[in-house]
Amino acid sequence: MKKLHVITVALALGFAPFALQADEQSEVDHAARIMKQFEAMPEKGIPRDILRHAQGFAILSILKGGFVVSGKVGEGVVVARTADGWSGPSFIGTGGAGFGAQIGGEETQLVLVLNTPEAVKAFSRGGNVQLGADVSVAAGPVGRTAEGDVMPKAAVYAYSRSKGLFAGVSLEGTVLVTNKDANERYYGRPVTASAILRHRVAPPTGASVLRGTL
Repeated sequence: MKKLHVITVALALGFAPFALQADEQSEVDHAARIMKQFEAMPEKGIPRDILRHAQGFAILSILKGGFVVSGKVGEGVVVARTADGWSGPSFIGTGGAGFGAQIGGEETQLVLVLNTPEAVKAFSRGGNVQLGADVSVAAGPVGRTAEGDVMPKAAVYAYSRSKGLFAGVSLEGTVLVTNKDANERYYGRPVTASAILRHRVAPPTGASVLRGTL
């Protein structure tokens, strides 16, 4: 039912679900650019200690629309830190009603820092993850003043960037859905989110830029 809700909102807004980028490789490349943009803001960005201790990241682009129904639709990837380095990307999407005070057609970039192994496991199940229910989520600390605060207060820290403005953001209730079809297309065969995030599947060559950025 949650996935149906994602698709219904996407269609109401006039967007095809999970189709903001032209293809999966474009989506992975866009995720790499988002991480570079977030890292280019040391004074106001994600504290370095939090990045160093992260167990994984979910990186998304959210498009807000308000043509008939006010809502959002978005897509992105999840990656996990493993003993063998960063995993390949597992594709996710989201949708829902209402998203703050943004204007129609505005893009927001989100980075979710997965602070704990349990947060990574939530995304490894290959279904839906509801922030605040399946894993705790909080607006992440920002800037150099938070450098010493490395003990996470939530399983997931959320950060947003929109129109050049950067801030921690609360995403309680947001549902993220594993995009199994995109995973199959990108890896060339059916593959589970668990296998991807545990690095049991070799990342495609196209994932090297994102993994290198991380």
